[in-house]
Amino acid sequence: MRTIRAAAVGAVTLSLVLTAAACGGGSPADGSGSGGGKTLTYWASNQGASLEVDKKVLRAELDRFEKETGIKVELEVIPWSDLLNRILTAATSGQGPDVLNIGNTWSASLQSTGALLPWDAKNFEAIGGKDRFVASALGSTGAPGQDPAAVPLYSMAYALYYNKKMFRDAGIAKPPTTWDELIADGKRLSKDGKYALGVEGGNLAENIHQVFVLGKQHGADFFTPDGKADFTSDGAVAAVKQYVDLMADHKIVAPGNAEYAQNQSLADFAKNRTAMVLWQTPGTTFQAQGMNPDEWGVAPAPVASGTPGQGTGTNSMVAGINLAVFKNTKNREGALKFVKFMTGDTEQKTLNHAYGSIPPVKSAQQDPVFDTPTVTVLKQTLATSAAALPQVPEESQFETVVGTAVKELFADAAAGRPVTTESVRAELDKAQQQMPKK
Repeated sequence: MRTIRAAAVGAVTLSLVLTAAACGGGSPADGSGSGGGKTLTYWASNQGASLEVDKKVLRAELDRFEKETGIKVELEVIPWSDLLNRILTAATSGQGPDVLNIGNTWSASLQSTGALLPWDAKNFEAIGGKDRFVASALGSTGAPGQDPAAVPLYSMAYALYYNKKMFRDAGIAKPPTTWDELIADGKRLSKDGKYALGVEGGNLAENIHQVFVLGKQHGADFFTPDGKADFTSDGAVAAVKQYVDLMADHKIVAPGNAEYAQNQSLADFAKNRTAMVLWQTPGTTFQAQGMNPDEWGVAPAPVASGTPGQGTGTNSMVAGINLAVFKNTKNREGALKFVKFMTGDTEQKTLNHAYGSIPPVKSAQQDPVFDTPTVTVLKQTLATSAAALPQVPEESQFETVVGTAVKELFADAAAGRPVTTESVRAELDKAQQQMPKK
């Protein structure tokens, strides 16, 4: 999912939602009510450079849907910093939108509330079939063995974005492929008030995405196969320390990045203050900041061996946005029509191209517009070296408590306090104690 969001603190109250999710609402229990048949409410996530950009992009497409179907869509674009709490509140009260975007990492957590429409065979048939979607995208739509809680809308992956001019000025001919190379290059790039790598140390979700990937590289998953929190394994501790050490030990991340949480690292990159970022589809933000596309390059994110793949070669989480329907919508038929429209080839090409993401619909993904060098790197990553975050009900709590632990460790690094294996393990143990007991 997009990393401009911070995981909502309210996620730790998710267990309180479980018994309340079915309450409220104004439709029959079977969802077959016809009230409000000419109107849908849609909560969209912030995908572009600003909320206003998203409104402009989406409004034209929603107007086209209204022209085709007679159904008016009332749009609200919600910042990532607010979206999860808004959804949890809606799930608790039963007063939610008809259709909404969710970060794909939330799928199993929100599925466990019972508030979202399950995508069984009948519902998939209504939108053209399940087999239209890429398998990796479907892998982040809910808990294994259950009907998905959402369908894929936008697919993304992490890559290394590098500032070509800063690389040339430092005499570096190509982007790093290993962490050792990144650190060595980083020491050459970090000078005169500029730094090699930008991070968002105050963004809980971004912290989780990065340490999850590094965890895979160290053979750790943060959860046991039966879904229990496992935050203090040697691999998990090594992953978190490796990430924070980019600031604490190697000094290739500016101390001020410990407080970044709202895309400040992308602004630094675009203004030639930072030479590299690990990010998902930041191109529209770079351009909004005045950077031309030929000024940056894209390469696969580093791995220890230099060759991305599965297991310890994992270099991205399976990122993306899913589209969900509230189970108690008064207009299920209209909601399904809207989902079919948004996941149709035309809209998939239009919207994913506008946002620099990848269509999770197979046929749309084959369009030549997605054959650019940047998108090719992302498609290759999703196909060969990305892994889905754990699809467990506690995933959103994981983002909150471990993301906060990483944030605290970055704060220590920025203040010059030592970040040791022992201090990392202590923070992760504290995080694990906050998780629900199984």
